[in-house]
Amino acid sequence: MSKFNELIPTRQSLLSRLKHWDDADSWKVFFDTYWRLIYRTAVKAGLSDAEAQDVVQETVIAVFKKIPGFEYQSSKGSFKGWLMQLTRWRITDQFRLRQQPSNEGSDGSAIVEQAAVDDLTQATWEDDWERNLMDVAIERVKLKVDSKLYQMFDLYVFKEWPVMKIANAFGMNPGNVYTAKSRISKLIKQEVERLREEANQEAARLVTTTKKL
Repeated sequence: MSKFNELIPTRQSLLSRLKHWDDADSWKVFFDTYWRLIYRTAVKAGLSDAEAQDVVQETVIAVFKKIPGFEYQSSKGSFKGWLMQLTRWRITDQFRLRQQPSNEGSDGSAIVEQAAVDDLTQATWEDDWERNLMDVAIERVKLKVDSKLYQMFDLYVFKEWPVMKIANAFGMNPGNVYTAKSRISKLIKQEVERLREEANQEAARLVTTTKKL
């Protein structure tokens, strides 16, 4: 969540660049769902925080401009693969910008960087896609459930506190902790599946929304 707060200026700047944003709530959902994936991929490719934030902005804008022409066909690829390609191009743009101040005396670093982009995005996109779905699912579930229930889940699963320590901290019995873990885990799993199934459906909604603007 702290990294999201750091990207709020990026998000606001992006809002001002997209026409009719207020008429398309699905674009806000799109940003909140996929910015982590795009950002992480850019950082792993070797970009700085500022460059990665630029990649986030430019990729979302590229999606906005190109989504009217997106038509999902399973034989030709999915929205996931399409978004990966747009992200790769925007990362490549950032590396090209690094080369602009001086094109003389190039040591071939641009070629090395481009190769790293190709290898990294191909090798890690699937894993990062799934990780991103999990992060988004956790964030959504956290907003939906009782805060105390989520806190017990978080302490047990992510902070790895002993069950008795959590039970004592909340004045409950260990069974309540196990129940919280079971309920939240089930909700997160359901949300991940929903996100996975809706990826291409979301693309279709964005196509429809953008063509109306």
